[in-house]
Amino acid sequence: MQPSSIPPTPGAAEHSPLGRTVAYRTDYAPELLFPIPRQTKRDELGIAGDALPFTGWDLWNAYELSWLTPRGKPVVALGEFRVPAESPCLVESKSLKLYLNSFNQTVFDSIEAARQTIIRDLSAAVGAPVRAVLKRPQDANRAFGPPPGGVLLDDMEVDIQHYQPAPQLLCATGPVVEETLYSHLLKSNCLVTGQPDWASLAIRYRGPAIHREGLLAYIVSFREHHEFHEQCVERVFRDITAHCRPEGLAVWARYTRRGGLDINPFRSRGCDFDPDNLADVRQ
Repeated sequence: MQPSSIPPTPGAAEHSPLGRTVAYRTDYAPELLFPIPRQTKRDELGIAGDALPFTGWDLWNAYELSWLTPRGKPVVALGEFRVPAESPCLVESKSLKLYLNSFNQTVFDSIEAARQTIIRDLSAAVGAPVRAVLKRPQDANRAFGPPPGGVLLDDMEVDIQHYQPAPQLLCATGPVVEETLYSHLLKSNCLVTGQPDWASLAIRYRGPAIHREGLLAYIVSFREHHEFHEQCVERVFRDITAHCRPEGLAVWARYTRRGGLDINPFRSRGCDFDPDNLADVRQ
């Protein structure tokens, strides 16, 4: 099986398959991938495309992936895809689901052939090299748990008054500390459909101590906000950087599964840290 050599044309989110009735394809169809330029939303945040203030990736876990052997026998696999944050485009989630479903009646000689096809197609769609790992369920060993050494914020009693992003709630004072804070209370909404997106959010930083009650209220303030997962994490990174001035910062979210996919964006600067694919209990 040879993938298409013509990359998809990036488009606006409102033109994606989201919220539309789409016929499912079971024959290989890389043209189903729908890239969305990152820069439009980054312009809103004052992030220049040629000088990103972070590094990172978007980690996708795919749980509904299957194809046929040359003898017609189905293979099922779990997929892990890492899209670099510096790629000019992200890929819209429903289009990725439709693309992966197009493998269902497609013949591949091996799991490696399927992996290389996914790498080529996703890399062409986002405009940068994508990493992919495929494993059979019997070979996978998923680990669950909170961020190592993290402090949970959710049991604090706080008054909540904002349900749109309120960066003014953020502040940091006092001596320099290094810690990881996390919450399960992040909820945002899909930019196109308005459907709720649920996530756990972790912040690892080195710098003046971030006011924990304010940080929790800030996380909750995304509750009525409409943005894609990747864009929400970049907004959190920008706001903490601007209001708390950490020396080093890493922000990552574990979003719950939708359509057999979960998306887990990670952004970092000045933080020697690369989190493992440690699943949230809700994933």
